[in-house]
Amino acid sequence: MARISGQQDGDGLLIKLGEAVRALRKARGLSQEALADAAGIDRSHMGKIERGERNVTIMNIARIASALNAKPSDILGAAGL
Repeated sequence: MARISGQQDGDGLLIKLGEAVRALRKARGLSQEALADAAGIDRSHMGKIERGERNVTIMNIARIASALNAKPSDILGAAGL
C-alpha cells in the first residue's frame, strides 16, 4: 500500500486535522513553537501538520493532544473526523 501524503489527501482530511490542531493551540494561547516543544515534535514538522502537509501518526496525535491538555478524540472531533 502506498503511503499517503498531504498531496494525496483528496478529501482534505489532513487539512481539517491541521486546522483543528491550530484552533486548539490558539485557544490555549500557545505558539506553534511552544506546542511543538511540549509535544516533542520538531517545529517545522508541526507547521506541516497544521498546514495539512503531513499524514500524522496516531502517536503524534496523542502527543499533541497531551500537550494541549486534551484527548485525541477532542482533536479528531474538532476536525469532524
